[in-house]
Amino acid sequence: MITIINYGAGNLASIQNMLRFLNVDCEITGDPQTISRAKKLILPGVGAFDHGMQRLHELNLVDVLNQKVLGEKIPILGICLGVQLFTKRSDEGTLPGLGWIDAETVHFNQSSLAENDRVPHMGWRDVEINHASKLAKELPTNSRFYFVHSYHLRCNSPKDVLFSARHGYSFPSGVEKENIYGVQFHPEKSHRFGKKLLANYAALN
Repeated sequence: MITIINYGAGNLASIQNMLRFLNVDCEITGDPQTISRAKKLILPGVGAFDHGMQRLHELNLVDVLNQKVLGEKIPILGICLGVQLFTKRSDEGTLPGLGWIDAETVHFNQSSLAENDRVPHMGWRDVEINHASKLAKELPTNSRFYFVHSYHLRCNSPKDVLFSARHGYSFPSGVEKENIYGVQFHPEKSHRFGKKLLANYAALN
């Protein structure tokens, strides 16, 4: 069973539908007690960083998430805004993030982008797999995923960067640190590549 966290800032139905297509049991909840019993989590997200963190606090989810992720070490997958909330802070707001990854969320550096490199960054991009991972198992080298974002992670430890993509310059598009996984792209919108990644996540022990 995968528990998808509902904190009012995510495209939950698309993720649930993809998991059901893969015959993976899943539930959507924002209830701390239900989350406290979870064996595997997905934190999705669209929208602004501060709004996402504010909602997690308002729903009393931060403590239970810290217990599950840092204490019990169960797997968690952050998607788009979800992975950004794993970082320490964001250029987009003033609230501190969850701080699970030694990273910051930063706006695309306009001075490093070509004239036709627009922000928000939207569309399909090839993703480079930086090291072996169960999350990337059997993903082809030409895997393409769908992105919609204006901010990206800046990781202080290169070993945490699982995937990279390019929009004017190379940026981290996926991270892995022990039981903590996150992707900047939307696997639920990325057809066969997204299906494979989510199937790999569902198969994690």
